[in-house]
Amino acid sequence: MPQIIAHRGASRERLENTLPAFQRALDLGADAVELDVHCTADGTVVVHHNPLLRGTPPDPSLARTPISALTAAQVASWRLADDGPAPTLDAVVRLLGPHAAIYCELKGTGTARPSIDVLRQLGGRAAVHAFDHRQVADAARHAPEMPRGVLEVSRHVDPAESLRSVGARDLWQLVDYLDEQLVQQVHAALGRVIAWTANDPRQVEQLAAWGVDGFCGDDVTMLRQVLGR
Repeated sequence: MPQIIAHRGASRERLENTLPAFQRALDLGADAVELDVHCTADGTVVVHHNPLLRGTPPDPSLARTPISALTAAQVASWRLADDGPAPTLDAVVRLLGPHAAIYCELKGTGTARPSIDVLRQLGGRAAVHAFDHRQVADAARHAPEMPRGVLEVSRHVDPAESLRSVGARDLWQLVDYLDEQLVQQVHAALGRVIAWTANDPRQVEQLAAWGVDGFCGDDVTMLRQVLGR
């Protein structure tokens, strides 16, 4: 049965990459959540999409300071659009616990090892992936037991080669570059295909018929309905 993965949590109903978004994803019946991480200057892993925090800083002079140059205390005092802070990865792990898996996109430079050290609390219910395949390779060296994935926005002649090059399990493929042949090639290499961002019901239905293994989308309710859940 294909896995339903809430893209940055229930991002159509709550502010993306926040604890309320992840809680809402659980409430809606997601199997897993996808999230993005950066590291602070003092080594705390923070869940946020962009390298710059959105919202209101504790000091206006920090407005254009990237997360990588902020302390964890400064990040915690920042107010996002929902008036809450950007959560730490540790807080998300404690919230989701045994209820849902976490797919952690390594956004910031050097986030593989500190993120994995936090995600290990979930046992086998976590995986990492990235556009920067060097970070996936770093994850393989640090934690060979943790599943890994590579993000792609192009259609390779040999889509499984990206997996083989870093020992990854999951090919995260933008839905517009997915077809049945790609799914067959990845499965033949014993990999999995995760479609992102899967928000069109007709497209989801076709991809499911081709055997896609996971759907990362913004509308968990739609995915459950189309996939017969």
